[in-house]
Amino acid sequence: MGNENNQNQDKEPNSTKLKYVKLGFHYLISNALYLFLVPLTMALSHLSVEDFIHLFHHIKLNLVVVILCTMLAFFLATFYFMSRPKQVYLLDFACYKPDSSLICKRETFIKKTRLVGVFTEESLAFQKKILERSGYGEKTYVCKALLDLPVRNLCLEEARKEAEMVIFGAVDQLLAKTGVKSKDIGILVLNCSLLNPTPSLSAMVVNRYKLRGNISCYNLSGMGCSAGLVSIDLAKRLLQIRPNSYALVVSMESLTLAGYDGNTRSMLIPNCLFRMGAAAILLTNRSSDRHCSKYQLVHALRTHKGADDRGYNCVFQKEDINNRLGVALSKDLLPVAGEGLTNNFTTLGPLVLPLSEQILFLVNFIGRKVFKMKIKQYVPDFKLAFEHFCIHAGGRAVLDELEKSLGLSEWHMEPSRMTLYRFGNTSSSSLWYELAYTEAKGRIKKGDRAWQIAFGSGFKCNSVVWRALRTINSANEKHNPWIDEIDSFPVHVPEVAPIDC
Repeated sequence: MGNENNQNQDKEPNSTKLKYVKLGFHYLISNALYLFLVPLTMALSHLSVEDFIHLFHHIKLNLVVVILCTMLAFFLATFYFMSRPKQVYLLDFACYKPDSSLICKRETFIKKTRLVGVFTEESLAFQKKILERSGYGEKTYVCKALLDLPVRNLCLEEARKEAEMVIFGAVDQLLAKTGVKSKDIGILVLNCSLLNPTPSLSAMVVNRYKLRGNISCYNLSGMGCSAGLVSIDLAKRLLQIRPNSYALVVSMESLTLAGYDGNTRSMLIPNCLFRMGAAAILLTNRSSDRHCSKYQLVHALRTHKGADDRGYNCVFQKEDINNRLGVALSKDLLPVAGEGLTNNFTTLGPLVLPLSEQILFLVNFIGRKVFKMKIKQYVPDFKLAFEHFCIHAGGRAVLDELEKSLGLSEWHMEPSRMTLYRFGNTSSSSLWYELAYTEAKGRIKKGDRAWQIAFGSGFKCNSVVWRALRTINSANEKHNPWIDEIDSFPVHVPEVAPIDC
């Protein structure tokens, strides 16, 4: 025991020294330009007036060359500014907060699930165990059709009512916050994975808000929880070819027809985890709107693992042996998600990480792959690139794994964990509840960078990076879903919270 304590004491000073060495390295690389300019400035300071006069005469004798170089630089600069992609700004966003009558406590969920009368005792016990370890609180929301007993209104009409409630609720708030008129919206992208009626949900939005006839309208379905960032990327690409436009993005999921009423264990998990929510986001490429926008879109990066059979099948909608429709989650989900995240991080890293981190990663990579050194893979410190992290609240296990692999603190994980606790897994809209939490806490300062990470069926892993254009004053966020209760968060979430029923 004494030897172990001595070994730990020996390791602590070494790790502390290594930490300061690494900090010094980062500082040296990050300030390399300034360090280079110091000796250059000192060298120039030793030049006399005669030296500068001689240099001027030399340039004067080569006036034609100077003029040609100036013209070339001018044309190259003009070409660059005309050909570079248009900047995309996030004007504002809104998250729907359902009425308190739609709150579904964990005990209520289990009781109503039992009263449905189709689940075996083993299936009920399994769902209870999932909920006890889910990290959910007692105020998540479900649709009215699932709260009614007996459950009899699980039909397309009720699903449409649910969609109208959450979509219109979010869009109404967004238009009120921004003051943008519906006729000025030129692009609409709506994503909902499991509900795909005819006419489409995007057409429902066009009809409700009387959007103009030449609107570019898209309805994304079957793309899972990562579809929200797919929608952002699609809207960004459309804004590159539609000058002076607004793009409305709506992310939601429908619960009414998504429930599974069988007893196959792998298909019961979605029943326990998905909850009701929606988000509406307004993007613009109008330079005149930059001063009133919240964020600038810096990067949108998508990684798709659908070519791999494991990735394609790990989240799969199908019938069970009794022809009951549901979504099955395979045991390959977490390994596939890990691979997708690794690929996405590797691609994103060079775009956002400081040069010092890229050098450390490259040296580690060469050591492992070229020289076959038995060293641990170096995980870049993304905290040097981002101040805020919004990781899709898909489940507690996923958040635990990402916290560990990215080396994040409890403070960094707080928005994701509190969103999971308060609203549950709202699918593609969860990232926006997390960003809203960060805003309500008053954490967003001008220049801060926020990283949204989502993953979903397919299998896909997507990233979007935002830069704050101004400091967000939480006192002005009246339509924020957290604002009336933010002072009570964060809360402690036990690993297991027993349900008494």
